[in-house]
Amino acid sequence: MRPTLILNTEKACPQALQTRPGFPELLGGCVEYPALGANLKGPAPAPNPGCWPRTAPVPMTSFSRPQHEAHTDEAPAWTHDNIVSSQRTATVWKNLNPFWGEEFTLHLPMGFHSLSFLVMDEDTIGHDDVIGKITLSKEAIGSQAKGLDSWMNLTRVDPDEEVQGEIHLSLELLKDTTKSSLRCQVIEARDLAPRDISGTSDPFGRIIFNNHSAETSIIKKTRFPHWGETLELELDAEELNEEGTVVVEVWDWDMVGKNDFLGKVEIPFASLHKTPVLEGWFRLLPLGNNEADASGKLGALRLKVRLVEDRILPSTYYQPLIELLVESVEDSSALTMLEEVTTVESRQDVAMTLVKIYLGQGLVVPFLDYLNTREVNHTTDPNTLFRSNSLASKAMEQFMKAVGMLYLHEVLKPIINRIFDERKYIELDPCKIDLNRTRRISFKSGVSEAEVRDFSVEMLQTYLTSIIESIISSVDQCPSVMRVAFKQLHKRVEEQFTEPENEDVKYLAISGFFFLRFFAPAILTPKLFQLRDQHADTRTSRTLLLLAKALQSVGNLGLQLGHGKEQWMSPLHPIILSSVASVKDFLDKLIDVDHDIVSSVPQRAVFMPSVTVKEGYLHKHKAEGPQLLSRFAFKKRYFWLTSETLSYAKTSDWQVRSSIPIQRVCAVERVDENAFQQQNVMQVITQDNDGKLNTMYIQCKNVNELNQWLSAIRKVSIYNERMLPSFHPGVHRSGKWTCCLQADRAVTGCSRTHSAVTLGDWSDPLDPDVETQMIYKQLLQGRDKLRKKYLEIEEADPTSSNKETRISPDIHPDGAECNAPPMRPGQSVAARLLVVIEDLEQAHATFQLREIEDASRVILNP
Repeated sequence: MRPTLILNTEKACPQALQTRPGFPELLGGCVEYPALGANLKGPAPAPNPGCWPRTAPVPMTSFSRPQHEAHTDEAPAWTHDNIVSSQRTATVWKNLNPFWGEEFTLHLPMGFHSLSFLVMDEDTIGHDDVIGKITLSKEAIGSQAKGLDSWMNLTRVDPDEEVQGEIHLSLELLKDTTKSSLRCQVIEARDLAPRDISGTSDPFGRIIFNNHSAETSIIKKTRFPHWGETLELELDAEELNEEGTVVVEVWDWDMVGKNDFLGKVEIPFASLHKTPVLEGWFRLLPLGNNEADASGKLGALRLKVRLVEDRILPSTYYQPLIELLVESVEDSSALTMLEEVTTVESRQDVAMTLVKIYLGQGLVVPFLDYLNTREVNHTTDPNTLFRSNSLASKAMEQFMKAVGMLYLHEVLKPIINRIFDERKYIELDPCKIDLNRTRRISFKSGVSEAEVRDFSVEMLQTYLTSIIESIISSVDQCPSVMRVAFKQLHKRVEEQFTEPENEDVKYLAISGFFFLRFFAPAILTPKLFQLRDQHADTRTSRTLLLLAKALQSVGNLGLQLGHGKEQWMSPLHPIILSSVASVKDFLDKLIDVDHDIVSSVPQRAVFMPSVTVKEGYLHKHKAEGPQLLSRFAFKKRYFWLTSETLSYAKTSDWQVRSSIPIQRVCAVERVDENAFQQQNVMQVITQDNDGKLNTMYIQCKNVNELNQWLSAIRKVSIYNERMLPSFHPGVHRSGKWTCCLQADRAVTGCSRTHSAVTLGDWSDPLDPDVETQMIYKQLLQGRDKLRKKYLEIEEADPTSSNKETRISPDIHPDGAECNAPPMRPGQSVAARLLVVIEDLEQAHATFQLREIEDASRVILNP
């Protein structure tokens, strides 16, 4: 089973975030299953909900869009340790009614129990304050097929409820003629919540049954204690028949004040009669104070949360469906039938999934050619070509994101960065020019509207010229598979619309995807295309909007200029019209490519070997020499990440680089703050040919950057064979590990690795099993529709029964031919497809039954 969580954060309640001298930010998710809480800080402008088109997929005017965060954890927590995957909103400054509008997809591990959203008050100095939280159980989220969508009151954060981690126990009930006792071996714990200011705890364990109790020793300054102690409670004979509960608690010892609660485990006493020795890792539970919420006094949050749980079968079970899908991409094929049963709501997900499946099989060009040919042949008016959200248009859109995102970054990122850095006030609409918001454009005492307009035209012409030149000079940078797909599209349109008046349609078909659905949206909302870490402020957002409008006109080859209501855009018309010839020339060069070049494209990865996935300055830990102060042990280095190597050098133009092969990476994890007394440190663990493990510690400038590098390195190494099951979140110093205090440097890691969990986005590696499972679910929902259309017909002969008759296959199981009537087009494929669906349904039922049987043999935490 692989649960996927889709999160959408709308806005906070207009009435009520509790007043604090700071600014609200949203932390999403402490999904209970390794540990929670990250901060990805960044300012955002004050919201302007009135200008936000709620139904549009991207914002068309400026507003505050903080990010949203979620984590996969072993227990609920709000600390900043062991985050598997996380996202955080940007900060909405000086506002108690913040507005959010982003969606995140998280791939969660099995066993998560709840999802928590924390609303924080960001402080420039010191730690951020928690305003309130919302916790949703897995059951609550999964109870609604379409997900939750409602306003929810924030509640106070109770430290006794914010626990995390697991404890390793062995319990045994001893009975003889003279006495009876309960023996509990408290072996170790991991990922405990840090309760001390140093980022650690001083944990001890306590076992309680009836009026009996016993405690372990205190192990100081660790979140990964190893006790290895045996506690024994002597029981009276009458206590053996009681139906009580054995409770094992973990506490943080404090010299001054009361001890802090770290979690508990509850085990039914009756279960010890059934099992000779009960041993395993148990999830630590909160105290269970169940304090009532603050009745909305802390504010409210509107959330949309949807949980999708899938059982992913072994690859062999999906092979028949894969073979059917790739067997033929023509009419009356399995692909045609899938398109028939795809709902409007799921069309985008199906399109992206199909793109990944055919990419993995090396057949994405024939797949897109089939969809585009159907779309073109069914279009009579060239003005409506690809204007609807059909499966063809969605598939092309998702295809460009899957294979062309790095190309888009190379073309647009320098210009987008310049626009963000310069932050010019630009406005062409006379109704929106605000002279109070302009910077000094001239040395005169005041600035007129005409001066603002002239300056805006000049800057927009400069930016637009740079964008157009960067695009039309990028033919060689464009991925070959994109160029071949566009070449096929050009051919189909040219064959369909042969009239002289439709000469430009073959260009418009390509530019409609290339400019209108790829480059223009990226300019409009750079953050959604990973061009920037934060959303644009109001001023920059308006500049990007005007440029996106202008680039759309360039993509339309200037055919609609002067026909709209926005006549104030007319100063840009000359530069748009003058670019038409160069754009057509660019498109001609773009499709001037050999089909055979696609065979060189790797089929199992989105990332090209020679393309830099991520790069930038980080701080690498200096492992050699004496370590006096940890803050001086990190040296600034420039890092490059490709699908083959992680390299670094002193500067970006340094000739000598040190490189680590990606195939040697066996873990990429966070490091506890107390290891170096530094924040935002990660570790890359590699294994050499002799089996020796080596660890490189890298510090990022903020949590946002840390998450990006973690995600990027995990994705390029996800297919490595020698991934570690555990790691040390600390560092080995002064003869022991700072995390678990073990002396042996080679001792097994004290915390589980999280390399298989990732955020869901365009750069996810191809996973054919997950992708085929999604297609199977879509076909399962439309199974009755397919059966009715292809395999159930009214008997034409009046002498025969009027009942619906199922068409028999051509061949009997013994090999003899049937005397069935001739099959209509698609019946044979439909029959095979329905058999495949039935086989997968039966396999899922078998695996589900096996899971239930396995679970019945294990005592689980309540």
